[in-house]
Amino acid sequence: MHCRGVSMFVARMSHWRLYRHELLLYLEHFLQNFIKGCHYSPPPNRTETTWKRFACYLKEQELIYPRTGTEDSASCQYLIDFIPLRPIYFILDDNFYYRSMRYEVYQLARQYTLGFCQLFLDCQADVCLERNSQRKQPLPEETIHAMVQKMEVPNPEKYAWEQNSLILKTTECSVEDNLQVLDLLSTALENPVKPLEENTEVKEMDRAICAASVLHQADQAVRRAVSQTMKTAKDNNLTPKEMKSLADELNMLKVEFLEDLRHRENEKNNQLNMNVTSLFSQQSDGIVKKYLSEK
Repeated sequence: MHCRGVSMFVARMSHWRLYRHELLLYLEHFLQNFIKGCHYSPPPNRTETTWKRFACYLKEQELIYPRTGTEDSASCQYLIDFIPLRPIYFILDDNFYYRSMRYEVYQLARQYTLGFCQLFLDCQADVCLERNSQRKQPLPEETIHAMVQKMEVPNPEKYAWEQNSLILKTTECSVEDNLQVLDLLSTALENPVKPLEENTEVKEMDRAICAASVLHQADQAVRRAVSQTMKTAKDNNLTPKEMKSLADELNMLKVEFLEDLRHRENEKNNQLNMNVTSLFSQQSDGIVKKYLSEK
């Protein structure tokens, strides 16, 4: 049961990661057209359902409206409502449990010289579980516990880009909280993020290349570890059904392991000094023992 819950969390995590990246691309596409002052056309390589939902949100906020005669077209062009005196706030409502997820949004704000802020709603695990149980389709409790473990609270003292952050308790709601939120938004609007200087941009690119190399090596090492584990399992005469089940669990663990490693690498911006194979083996031992102990 525990393994099934973890697998579900990994699957959801991968799905939401792709979905989040897609929405960020749509948002950037809108910003580009808004800044250039041109028509807003559907972006290439889009997922039709997600794109229509995104465009619908923009229309509901009266930021765009269809050009006459193109309402029913698959390539519908929109006109952007340019009101220079009206501030526009884009609220990205998501868990953003890894700091690197939030940093992607910060980078977008920096690229287009926009204001950026974070509102972190602090909620204890038992309150999350209680609220989750009241949902029409509650998530597995394992998912909630895993999310709590992964959550990275804003830390402005350590990460300068998180300085415009506000942490509120979700069990309380006061007029003072509302005022703090308004002040947070006002500060972000009045202090847009400055673009990178050229030498800083080069350094970030070098770090990204280094991180990609490290993660590629880690992926290869983990693949070899999985292959060796499957060979050991076969030598212990596991049935084909057991072999398939073990392979599925190890592959799910591999996805989660590399995802965590990727975010830690982004966090540190330097090479991880660790034995990846050893670390992965520590996490996979429980899965393997479960199958071998039955023999």
